[in-house]
Amino acid sequence: MKSLKDRLKNNSRNISISIFIIFITLSTLSAFYPSEHPEGGTFDAGTIAFMLSASGLVLLMTPGLSFFYGGMVNARSIISTMLQSFVALGIVSLLWYVVGFSLAFGDDIYGVIGNPGTFLFFDGVGLAAHGRMATGLPFVLFAAFQLKFAIITPALITGSFAERVRFWGYVIFVCLFSLLIYCPLAHMTWHPDGLFFKMGVLDFAGGTVVHISAGFAALAGAMFLGRRKSHIEQKGHTTVNVPYVILGTGLLWFGWFGFNAGSALESNSLAVLAFINTNLASASAMLAWMLFDIVRGKKVSAVGACVAAVVGLVAITPAAGYVSFGSSLFIGVVAAIVCNLAVHWKTKSDLDDTLDVFPCHGVGGIVGMLLTAVFATEGGLITGQTTLFLHHLLALVLVSAFTFFGSYLLYKLVATFTPLRVTEEEEAMGLDISQHEESVFLQGKSFSR
Repeated sequence: MKSLKDRLKNNSRNISISIFIIFITLSTLSAFYPSEHPEGGTFDAGTIAFMLSASGLVLLMTPGLSFFYGGMVNARSIISTMLQSFVALGIVSLLWYVVGFSLAFGDDIYGVIGNPGTFLFFDGVGLAAHGRMATGLPFVLFAAFQLKFAIITPALITGSFAERVRFWGYVIFVCLFSLLIYCPLAHMTWHPDGLFFKMGVLDFAGGTVVHISAGFAALAGAMFLGRRKSHIEQKGHTTVNVPYVILGTGLLWFGWFGFNAGSALESNSLAVLAFINTNLASASAMLAWMLFDIVRGKKVSAVGACVAAVVGLVAITPAAGYVSFGSSLFIGVVAAIVCNLAVHWKTKSDLDDTLDVFPCHGVGGIVGMLLTAVFATEGGLITGQTTLFLHHLLALVLVSAFTFFGSYLLYKLVATFTPLRVTEEEEAMGLDISQHEESVFLQGKSFSR
């Protein structure tokens, strides 16, 4: 009778072979699929240069996230954690080209999802403009820009189940989440015929689509995979490589200018507004978090400052192009205090969200979404109107339920094909060795935790 170790090894091999066959099949189909890529159109060179730069900046955020997360886990799982973010660049890029972009921005189906056949294998996506979306850009550039958002969203989730997830199980989850959770949300929020778009819900750059969805999927993941042994034994969590965290934060902050300013889809004053608001919110959140820690009797920490800067970026994302400078500063302060408390309350619970994805991205996204409806210069509560705020509340309930329960079902579905959780032996060994046979060991020694 085969041992558990042999069965898991065979399962991983079978899953990887199946994925390889699917990849080769899609690659072959892409070469022979009769897709057309329209050419033509006159565009402003400055706008094209701006959007190419913004797309590159947003892509840079995913490697930045890998450093941000990698610096926080134990020394035996640094490589695995960083790879989980980095590999999303490849997985989601392929899915987006084949059918993801079509599901997100294809012809509308009941305001919930796009027709998968509209832009299958980028059919109809080329250098010409689209009649309804991003009319001032080559449509393929719009698709490329949106791809970068689709990449980082599942990567954000990985921090919640760090140090205990099996690699191939995670890969399958990324595929399912991207197609069945992210794409419908992007369609509902950003497609002209989408449910939330027609309701008037404001999400300038992804507070709802990216951060709230990732936050609730992370919550579901942490609950489904359960607690690490170290968490059960209350050994605490010590950041192993603070310079990595600082480097990751710098890359995220830098890339976020493309994330938010680029969402104007044009080199104009709206992009400038989003750019300035992004910086103000992140700066104010960082300072508020540090000062709040001092008020609570704690010392200022580099990791706390970095987490706070990211929280400010998360919170301003839905509001970046809709609020004034002062409002963005206030949004950063409120998000920092609320998320600081959320992290504190989480540490007192049994929830093992390893890198506080839900308290920071989920809660930070919620704060940003609600405050967008409060401070929006057109239709916000400060203008005396309530419709926008009520619509945001309704959308928040729907998005939270959809992403949490939908993601939980996807975890259960993946678990029927392959175990998602590593064994106790593999967890103790560390994911770098158990999943990838790589490590940061130097001359037989590793960084101490």
